[in-house]
Amino acid sequence: MKNLLVAGAIALSPLTGGASAAPEPAPALPAPTGHYAVGRSDVHLVDSHRPDPWVDGRPRELMVSVWYPAVRAKGTTAPYVTPQESALILKGFPQLKDLPPDTLTKTRTYARADAPALAKKGGWPLVVMSPGMTMPRATLTSLAEEFASRGYVVAGIEHTYESVATTFPGGRTVTFEAGAGGQTPELGEKVARVRAADTTFVLDRLERAGRWNRLIDERGVAMVGHSIGGQSAAHLLPVSDRIRAAVNLDGSYNPATPAEPITKPFMMIGNPRQRPVTGGEPKSWDLFWPHVTGEWKHWLTVTGAEHVSFVDYAVLGPQLGMRVAPIDGARSLRITRDYVTAFLDTHLKGKRRPLLDGPSAKYPEVRFW
Repeated sequence: MKNLLVAGAIALSPLTGGASAAPEPAPALPAPTGHYAVGRSDVHLVDSHRPDPWVDGRPRELMVSVWYPAVRAKGTTAPYVTPQESALILKGFPQLKDLPPDTLTKTRTYARADAPALAKKGGWPLVVMSPGMTMPRATLTSLAEEFASRGYVVAGIEHTYESVATTFPGGRTVTFEAGAGGQTPELGEKVARVRAADTTFVLDRLERAGRWNRLIDERGVAMVGHSIGGQSAAHLLPVSDRIRAAVNLDGSYNPATPAEPITKPFMMIGNPRQRPVTGGEPKSWDLFWPHVTGEWKHWLTVTGAEHVSFVDYAVLGPQLGMRVAPIDGARSLRITRDYVTAFLDTHLKGKRRPLLDGPSAKYPEVRFW
């Protein structure tokens, strides 16, 4: 169970390594590299039929960011996080106490807020994204903007009360509540169930909403998650009729095995500690892997990576003056973008990507197991 609730703390702990250079006043994410301009809209969804699993007396409500290929148009870039979210995220790091509370709000992004969507006959494939425990959906922004620029609609889900801060329309901001009773296997199973229900609900609503239904090719849906979001993607893949493929970015498994064998395309990318155990007690990935029985599966690790090397903190941490990982953050994000996009292109667009065939001279840090 250590790998569940503590996932958020582990995910963020590399950022607490000691301060280095003076922080830059305005952090920036790497620009997307695809052919399409990118738009982003934030959607507030309320599931009136499901009580919130973490607090009493409220229906389950979610914030979802939708990134998409957009008509090239000028406009304001979508903010990285709200001022309330920025303040609460930074509050968790004593080393950043001297930064203005709205520092993360000023982070440079590239998607234009509510830009007109670029239509495509038959729609664009959909990628559903789920962040790590305590981590806002914003931490997936660099990946989401990249995927959208390469021809995907991306829905990033904020799992309310599982994030350090979630702001709803009107400014109401709620904080982390999940797991207040302690770390137990039962909690791990509950989080997996909650995230599966959240994802199913979001897919239902996107399919019924005219604006998004016209943009999405419902025949091509994949799920990509980081940390607990990655293990949630793995557990949902074999039991979902709509999700065709999934990627786990450095997420440990709890429960340790899926409810059914995974026969659909699946990929795990992790830090070097996720490599197979050759002697001694098997770890999370070793226990899970025998249940991945499909023809298309990959287990990759990235030399020099840490838990946050696969999300925005890889580049934001150093810009705020904090050590993150031995590998350069821009490099680790480039690796993540390219390998996950190759996976998506292969299984949602039917395009062959040689990058997935085995070790690459371009990315010698990536090991295939």
